[in-house]
Amino acid sequence: MKSITVQQPEKLVIEERPVPHPQKGEVRIRVASAGICGSDVHIYRGHNPFARYPRVIGHEFFGHIDAVGEDVETSRIGERVVGDPVVSCGHCYPCLVGRPNVCAELQVIGVHRDGGFSEYVTLPAKNAHVVPDSIPDNEATMVEPFTIAANICAQMKPGPLDTALVYGAGPMGLTSIQALRGVYGVKEIIVVDRIDERLEMAKANGADRVINNTNLDLKTELEKLAIRPTLIIDAACHPSILPEAIGLASPAARIGIMGFSSEPCVLSQQAITSKELTIYSSRLNSNRFPLVISWMAERKIQPEKLITHQYPYIQVIEAMELFEKDQKQCCKVLLKF
Repeated sequence: MKSITVQQPEKLVIEERPVPHPQKGEVRIRVASAGICGSDVHIYRGHNPFARYPRVIGHEFFGHIDAVGEDVETSRIGERVVGDPVVSCGHCYPCLVGRPNVCAELQVIGVHRDGGFSEYVTLPAKNAHVVPDSIPDNEATMVEPFTIAANICAQMKPGPLDTALVYGAGPMGLTSIQALRGVYGVKEIIVVDRIDERLEMAKANGADRVINNTNLDLKTELEKLAIRPTLIIDAACHPSILPEAIGLASPAARIGIMGFSSEPCVLSQQAITSKELTIYSSRLNSNRFPLVISWMAERKIQPEKLITHQYPYIQVIEAMELFEKDQKQCCKVLLKF
């Protein structure tokens, strides 16, 4: 089979590998399409602290089960499925309290073990989620990105009383906007970014108001508009954002952090406690695949709006570079196998 492998930072190849055999409790997926994520680029560039090389990357993938291991029903062969990349032990404290995404022995497909940028991939049978025929292949490939938004929203519990501020109109921000609008029905969504084209994408995905903060002070701008956000999502993850968000937030607001920077930031305890703010962090997803599949089936979200480019997998380097460099026109890129 052909697999896209990062042999070491800055060295990506398409190589021939043996077709894997599913182990006990596993299934094998014949991959049809896979999405490029920023973390794939980070592994390629050597900026992901969790990756070990060589690594077949890719954690957003869709295909069909074509083989099963011991203790898996053969009736599963032929199912249309998406793969949850979170592989957990099931018995540590985080797993027992329903947070396998931070399992003490966490393995992420495409990071700690070989991923879906390959003609075939194996994974635990419970990680392969059936997709109904009503969801087209390309949209099915987008389930995993929306589980990131589903995970933070499950913690923050948005609602119709909320005025939401979303930092960043990249894929994480756009999936969050769609969830806030189509699933949770928040009152107003404001999106801030420094790229006008991304802000146009935000409006197309449900934002009510967009702000380019390249040359303005966001606090002053929101005060002019008499806006006090009750729910703030940081989908840009720059260390300057959280201190600013704490200052902008309404009393009793919730702030959610969707990623991480290794750079430190300085926070004021008084600013947090005086308004009794709640700060959430979110990593990957915690069994959110069935939820997102139901959102898609019920047309509460429109994943096709995020897909801007498609490439055959043999053009993966061109596709990765486009995703990395063209932030004005490119949102999600799919590789076809």
